[in-house]
Amino acid sequence: MTAHPTGAGAGPDADADPADGRIETATERYDRNWNELLQELRAVQTGTQILSGFLLAVAFQPRFEELDPYAHTLYLCLVVAAGLATLLGLAPVMLHRALFRQHAKQRLVRTANRLLIAQIAVVSFIAAGVTGLIFDVAAGREIGVLALCIAAVVVIGFWSIMTWTGWRARLDP
Repeated sequence: MTAHPTGAGAGPDADADPADGRIETATERYDRNWNELLQELRAVQTGTQILSGFLLAVAFQPRFEELDPYAHTLYLCLVVAAGLATLLGLAPVMLHRALFRQHAKQRLVRTANRLLIAQIAVVSFIAAGVTGLIFDVAAGREIGVLALCIAAVVVIGFWSIMTWTGWRARLDP
């Protein structure tokens, strides 16, 4: 198989194996990458909405007024994080609007990728925090802190494994 004249499939921006038969221009690759990012944003958006909805509903429960300062602070931190996650999820769309028809798809895809990774990280830690909050209210402080710590270790471990796997994939021939 001969290389595509545009050099697609080679270089630092390559994400496809040139030997797999895929021949696409750089423009086609960025269009495909953008579409893949949008699909991933949609998936993360659902999780963000569920967690944000849960946090919104908590404030209107009768037991909310019984939260002690620790649980109340944890709750407010989670609400702030949920707002940040929502903003991170909207940012690629806002960026797309700002860069529309400016021939900046490469910059859009790279920046949107970073924003999506940040959003996934924030949502991961919200999930850990919500776990700690629920256990705190349902089973007591000690169990809640333990659940929060376990969930945080799982999140950090998962991110470490995914990062290591990603680096290994880049290094393996």
